[in-house]
Amino acid sequence: MKQLSIILFAFLAIPVSWMGNFAEAQKQAKASHKQILINFSGSDWCGPCIRLRKEILESKSFEEYAANNLVLVRADFPRQKKNQLPQAQIKLNESLAEVYNKDGKFPFTVLVDENGKILRSWDGFLDEGPEAFVTEIDKLKK
Repeated sequence: MKQLSIILFAFLAIPVSWMGNFAEAQKQAKASHKQILINFSGSDWCGPCIRLRKEILESKSFEEYAANNLVLVRADFPRQKKNQLPQAQIKLNESLAEVYNKDGKFPFTVLVDENGKILRSWDGFLDEGPEAFVTEIDKLKK
């Protein structure tokens, strides 16, 4: 019975994937007319980044909304050697930061339209909870 529950949950879970290439995300957003949510994170050293991911970005309410309304991009900047990204991904993340996170804030979340125009940004951990965050994003829909 326990295995059946796990399998059923896996089928009911909304598949949400984070992209690492903004250009590819932008193509997808233009094709689907969705907004792009960019999350700048230090996944292995930034406490608020880890908390944001676990409590907000991996919440059921956010993932359900994102699956149908957003293209997600994560620009991760890990520090530990064991978590280092491939050089190509590091370059993509750095290029994205030059445009959308010049001050190097972590966590930093940016909502852009399909053309890359900034609609809203959030600096730090979002104390409002996932439902309020989704509501805020939804208000910015065209």
